[in-house]
Amino acid sequence: MERLDAFMARANAAYYATHDPFRDFTTAPEISQVFGEILGLWAAVVWQDLGAPDPVLLVEAGPGRGTLMADALRAIRRAMPAFHAALRLHLIETSPRLREVQGAVLPGAVWHDGLATLPQMPLILLANEFLDALPIRQFVRRGDTRMERYIEDGRFVEVAVCESEPPFPLAGGEASSLPDGSILEHNESARALVTALAHRLTTHQGASLFLDYGPAVSAPGDSLQALRAGKPADPLGPLGEADLTAHVDFAALAAAARTAGAAVHGPLPQGVFLTRLGLFQRTGVLARAQAPTRAAALMAAASRLAEPDRMGRLFKALALSSPQANALPGFA
Repeated sequence: MERLDAFMARANAAYYATHDPFRDFTTAPEISQVFGEILGLWAAVVWQDLGAPDPVLLVEAGPGRGTLMADALRAIRRAMPAFHAALRLHLIETSPRLREVQGAVLPGAVWHDGLATLPQMPLILLANEFLDALPIRQFVRRGDTRMERYIEDGRFVEVAVCESEPPFPLAGGEASSLPDGSILEHNESARALVTALAHRLTTHQGASLFLDYGPAVSAPGDSLQALRAGKPADPLGPLGEADLTAHVDFAALAAAARTAGAAVHGPLPQGVFLTRLGLFQRTGVLARAQAPTRAAALMAAASRLAEPDRMGRLFKALALSSPQANALPGFA
């Protein structure tokens, strides 16, 4: 018998070690080059607002194929060469196979397994669809008893939670008022990462930007899901054959960051955030230089990222910054 978060961590480690995840799903940087470009320019404006520290870490957590960062660096090099000269590229990635892919696209990068080994200096961190893959725990209300979901022989089993465990982990509400059988999710890994990052931002200048999917307000529900060969699959199926994710609890992460002393910006719907940063203007400039079919594809990609009925509403932007930092681009 294994706790859900331990099972999810093992399953994703096995999956990323043996699969090309981008055959199973498409992330925003693969949809449009403009996504990475405007995030690079976001980082450049933040760097200026921080007083242009030199050197400064530019970090991406979960860089995938390196597409986002390659697009970001190209835009930075053209628009703000001083920032390009000052930045030191560091990547948070645990998969040896993906590190090899990233190294071919991003020469000179330095890799880390987590935040702890990053050099102590000003930092700007980008993370797209990183938090959703971090392992979650699930709790179930059964009358006055708290149960936790474990995995045994490919199925869920419920185990009573010992009294020393904290109350149901639900930001902004009381679990005791929820209907019997309600499922509450808790992502200890994501909260620990955000808390550590917030602590760092209180002692070193910087900012971080997370784009991911989930509700703006904490709510009960089972959001664990799996993708295999591009289609929904059983999360408890063969280990390592599917990518397991869960919705990000943005309210809980924002609360953890504030408690640790960072300034919090958002969460904001991704569509609003990207539109404010100039997604459609930049796409229009690219489209004008293309043949009609390619131009239409570029505009369709921008719409996919920003329209409310596609990725624009479900996906959110959440940023953290040092307490003394100005309002961040896209959030003002």
